[in-house]
Amino acid sequence: MVHLQRDLEKLQERITKLAWKVVDTVEQAIRALCERQIQLALELLERDVDTEIDLEENAVEEECLKILALHQPVARDLRRTAGILKINTDLERMGDLAINIAERAVAFLRGEVLLPIPPQFRHMTDMATHMVRESLDAFVRLDPHLAREICRMDEEVDSVNRQIIQHLIHLMKQSPDNIEPGLNLFSASRHLERIADHATNIAEDVVYMVEGQIIRHHPEALVERP
Repeated sequence: MVHLQRDLEKLQERITKLAWKVVDTVEQAIRALCERQIQLALELLERDVDTEIDLEENAVEEECLKILALHQPVARDLRRTAGILKINTDLERMGDLAINIAERAVAFLRGEVLLPIPPQFRHMTDMATHMVRESLDAFVRLDPHLAREICRMDEEVDSVNRQIIQHLIHLMKQSPDNIEPGLNLFSASRHLERIADHATNIAEDVVYMVEGQIIRHHPEALVERP
């Protein structure tokens, strides 16, 4: 039991370090696009952050499998290990999406036509980055109350994403010159919405780790337990 708890703590430290690397990558990619900093986007791509995150994801997965094989955890320890295994995958995908945003930023900023960033985009980026940070905070603190708050934000992000898409479609209909930059912003918005989805997944896994309750696809489960 002592060895299991020691290995779980090391695993927690490792995935927490990976999580904040992903957060930093997401925030830099968003800043590069919103503040039109093409050099920042290029630096993200040149540093090959995506490969760093992939390698660390593999290492965390190996540690999870070792714990399952060597210690055969049960109850809460089993849920914790399984939860970290799932969160690990979400973090890797968030890292991929952040790099995709950086790529869209480079394509957008190098284009001949620079459309204004849709007014709703800043609101969406604020919500998405808040969800990412808070979902990881909920994970570190094992806080199901905070996790449920994050889950309830997902629908609003989806709604704002739809507004952005409609706005961009309107701009692209106005002129063929707007199509390429519009599609780059369209893709960036979609990637950001998917990042928020993965933050929601992490929050849902926190509830499972603490309470043993699977709330995914069960909106009624977002209501706090008495």
